[in-house]
Amino acid sequence: MAKRVKPSEEPTEVLKWHIEQIRETLLAFQPFLSRRKVTASLEGFDEQAEEVLSETFGGASEELEAYQYAKLGETGLLPEEAQEAGTHNLDRESLHQRKQVLESCLAQLELKRTARAGRDWRKTVGDRLDGRTVAEFMSSDVRSVHRGASIKEAGRLLQKWRVGSLLVDDGSRYIGIITDTDLSRKAVAKGLDPNTTVITSCMSKAVVTIEDSEPLMAALTLMKKEGIRHLPVTEDGTIIGVLSVGDLLRAYEKVLDL
Repeated sequence: MAKRVKPSEEPTEVLKWHIEQIRETLLAFQPFLSRRKVTASLEGFDEQAEEVLSETFGGASEELEAYQYAKLGETGLLPEEAQEAGTHNLDRESLHQRKQVLESCLAQLELKRTARAGRDWRKTVGDRLDGRTVAEFMSSDVRSVHRGASIKEAGRLLQKWRVGSLLVDDGSRYIGIITDTDLSRKAVAKGLDPNTTVITSCMSKAVVTIEDSEPLMAALTLMKKEGIRHLPVTEDGTIIGVLSVGDLLRAYEKVLDL
């Protein structure tokens, strides 16, 4: 990646600069996802990517921790004797996890820039989003895991389904939600044993939901208020889908023809 020269202008310009840095980081990462031989060092790339995330979100940010967790891949949740088997597949999964974290960071920054665009622009967005509901942009795939499962199993399922969160059930109802960030902050960072630590020790017990008929802007407001990125969607009180920050970005792109 090119040398970064951070601007000293107003916050809007700084945000624009951060967005460009994440985009450049994603572009520089593409060769590692190809099947061709890569001359660049993955370790060197990780160092630069972590520096960008630290400058953008902070050295103790969830975004930086999520990237560091992505580097571990499933090997971080497997016993040592099992880590030598299937190394190639695990490496590929770890690469895709890195990409997902970077794309999520870009989505957050794009939404932040959208929010700063000005009163008139927000009015235009509001007009275009008027009548658009959560149901139009949510994912209808409801992925879950049993409360008795280990955090290793949770990590495996997150990778298998390529999602950022899993609802936790007790066999008859949902009792919580666990995200990739939960695994990073509450499990890996604390050195918990992935084989014996159960999901209930790391999950968020309060499941914040929104009805599918609610306006899309109401979902964004709720996410900001609760500080969450994954919002289970209900129909008459029954969970039927999940809305993520990425889904919100796609909604903005669609209604604004970006």
